[in-house]
Amino acid sequence: MARKRKGRDISGWLVVDKPAGITSTSVVNKVRWALQAKKAGHAGTLDPEATGVLAVALGEATKTVPYITDALKAYKFEVRFGAATNTDDAEGEVIATSDIRPTDADIKEALQGFVGDIMQVPPKFSAVKIDGERAYKLARDGEDVTLAARPLWVDELLLADRPDADRAVLEMVCGKGGYVRAIARDLGDTLGCKGHVTWLRRVWSGPFEAEDGLTLDQIDEMAHDPALDAHILPLEAGLTDLPELRCTPEGAAKLRNGNPGMVYPGDAEYGDECWGSLDGRAIAVGIYKAGELHPSRVFVDPE
Repeated sequence: MARKRKGRDISGWLVVDKPAGITSTSVVNKVRWALQAKKAGHAGTLDPEATGVLAVALGEATKTVPYITDALKAYKFEVRFGAATNTDDAEGEVIATSDIRPTDADIKEALQGFVGDIMQVPPKFSAVKIDGERAYKLARDGEDVTLAARPLWVDELLLADRPDADRAVLEMVCGKGGYVRAIARDLGDTLGCKGHVTWLRRVWSGPFEAEDGLTLDQIDEMAHDPALDAHILPLEAGLTDLPELRCTPEGAAKLRNGNPGMVYPGDAEYGDECWGSLDGRAIAVGIYKAGELHPSRVFVDPE
């Protein structure tokens, strides 16, 4: 018989403004400890040295993580020209240098080639799996890592600031699976000057913004205190990109048992993925068909 997981049965989202120098997993563990939560996870890994919004899902909200992972995200980051590193950031070893420095006009022109549907090769030091092993582990072991290019949607990529000839600050909005370090690397190659990321901040992720997030110091101060609970956003915050359909009471009961349930007409068309609600609370996510919601994820009320 499986051991019952200890902790509080709480559901929702806690937005954290992650500091540099800590892994995303460590942030989740800190939040779980502070809230004494039974279950927690995050929506989209940030590199240890990256800062910004890390949305931590609690309890039933972990079922909505894919909708935040798939949502657009905004980043602000600095590229240093003149050197490429093996990690594509300032933590790695310099593997190539250049005396060339691009003009603002050169940068703006080059950025146009990174907007829209592009193909991107992830950094060798990344969490991408190769035959079951993480690429970063293979790279650390000295193995020659070859990663395949992956599609990425870049909605916007702009030159925000130019502190000096060696540096440029960029702002990017992109879809799922984007590597900012790869953008810096490839931009440096395109400009013929080499480049890597010196700092990186995720400004927002889907509906969650870094400026609304708690710092780890604040989480420590409110640990095991009801004051921290007041910062938990509802589970429904992770479903803002999906249409909402109101359930009939009978439909909600059926959905809770994993069966198709009747919903009132709304802004959804046949075959759309939607979420059904009763009195403003999410009951299930599923596919809308002929007046019913066919559930794929059902949300269980805390005991």
